[in-house]
Amino acid sequence: MGGPADTRDSQPRHKRVDVNLEFDSLERLGAYMADVSKSGAFIRAREPWPVGTRLRMRFTILVEDPEIFEGLGEVVRVSERPRGMGVSFVELTEGSQRLLDKIVAAKGARPRRR
Repeated sequence: MGGPADTRDSQPRHKRVDVNLEFDSLERLGAYMADVSKSGAFIRAREPWPVGTRLRMRFTILVEDPEIFEGLGEVVRVSERPRGMGVSFVELTEGSQRLLDKIVAAKGARPRRR
């Protein structure tokens, strides 16, 4: 009763924006960022890491031009369908934070593709 999950569940979730949809059909990729919000991302992965794992992230995100997104994240959930993991951002590089702000602002008003 009243554990850490209770606090997280009561907080509003940030709007998520799909990114890297071009990779949906590429089975050879080990992991890729499927969607992103101000607080975290869903990373599709054949072999997701367990909840609580800290990850050093480095992804190329296809916006107008390919851009590098990097920082430290923590796995907060694992999913079977789609296969992957929810990662909360712990620390982002300054450039990655600017890129994230740009992505969310530019794509935030569009509906999610399914």
